[in-house]
Amino acid sequence: MKQAVAMGGTKTKDITVVKSKKMGFWTVLLFGINSIIGSGIFLLPNEGMRLFGPASIFVLAFDALLVLSIGLCFAEDSSLFDETGGAYVYAKAAFGNFVGYEVGFVTWTIRIIAEGTLYVGFATAVAGVFPQLNTTFDKDIIVTVMALTLMTVNLFGIKVASFLNNTVTVSKLLPLIVFIAIGIWFIKGSNFTPMIPASVGSHGSFAKAAMTMFFVFTGIESSVVAAGEMQNPKKDLPRVLIIVILVVAAFYILVQAVCIGVLGTSLAKTTTPIQTAFGSMVGDFGKYLVAAGTLMSIGGVGFSTSFITPRFGVAMAENGMMPKVLTRKNRYGVPHIAIIISALLGLIVAVSGSFNTLVQISAVSRFAQYIPSCLAVLVFRKTMKDRKSGFKLPFGWVIPVFAILVSLWLLVQTSLSNLIWGFGALLVAVPFYFMTRKNFK
Repeated sequence: MKQAVAMGGTKTKDITVVKSKKMGFWTVLLFGINSIIGSGIFLLPNEGMRLFGPASIFVLAFDALLVLSIGLCFAEDSSLFDETGGAYVYAKAAFGNFVGYEVGFVTWTIRIIAEGTLYVGFATAVAGVFPQLNTTFDKDIIVTVMALTLMTVNLFGIKVASFLNNTVTVSKLLPLIVFIAIGIWFIKGSNFTPMIPASVGSHGSFAKAAMTMFFVFTGIESSVVAAGEMQNPKKDLPRVLIIVILVVAAFYILVQAVCIGVLGTSLAKTTTPIQTAFGSMVGDFGKYLVAAGTLMSIGGVGFSTSFITPRFGVAMAENGMMPKVLTRKNRYGVPHIAIIISALLGLIVAVSGSFNTLVQISAVSRFAQYIPSCLAVLVFRKTMKDRKSGFKLPFGWVIPVFAILVSLWLLVQTSLSNLIWGFGALLVAVPFYFMTRKNFK
């Protein structure tokens, strides 16, 4: 689209404005899968075996059920709104400005830290493939290149971002599909007995395993955050959320089963479970394929995170809860100021090395989004019962109440120190709320 702009009252200058492209159903679907499947799936199997033996498969199924119930709550919430923001939008609409601000502030803060963590995770994975790059200087170079590259890609708009996201998601899933397809022929049934070894079957071990393994499912909220970038969010989001959770859960359970069936008890002792298992089946080719998949997976999650993180700041700025400058968009229709700020803050976290403690509790803080979003379902059924909805949960209040109670049960199993660090940002946000509340819409 071209606009004629007067120059000095006598001349005009044509300025080309590129209309912002929206993401379609399949792009949103792949984006959701990419947001969840990351480094966790390559590190999950050994932790599951160590914590709960072969029965860790059932722990994964339990976590998948919880994530599905949370995702269904997000689906009903999202069917009532078109705007970007996800949990922040729902919390604000259901409980008011204060709770909305708290959820938005915590979410943006933690995602910036998570983005920096992924940069370091990628550098660590690269060093695993190329040991000569295992130095602090090389790590800083790699994270800087990654941060600036992802920032630049996002600055060129949805079209470029969508193409890269789709390519990365398909590419990183292929090694896992090959691993599962080949691995099922190498499974030994004897490796699944005893199902729950006496050494890990003590009281509370299931809860500990469930909380630990739940971390790899985090990211389901990413799809709803970018609702404003989608062609038809009220129609597409509910379907996307359900499909994404089922696909991810199937991948995790199948990968876990193959790793147990191939490696048996030795699975708990390896730090590269899929790579080790594939190597034992097909030799060095398998190791290199999985190594490439690991890099692609971490890089893919890093990309989706770098796309989503700025949108939290934009959503809050649109409601006067952050500086208005964050809403500015470039000629490609993307919030370039928010993208640059988020990327640079994530880079600072990555090169500082001071976020190691926070990364351990970042998953805990996700419940600051999950629980309010589940509660919001119950609130909206009273306050928005006349608003047209594209999706409504079956079984009435059962699913949101189940999600809330099980989430609280998991948090009870978490150490006090992790809870304090995980929800500490809620306290930090309070003074900022009172400093900016006069601007709220």
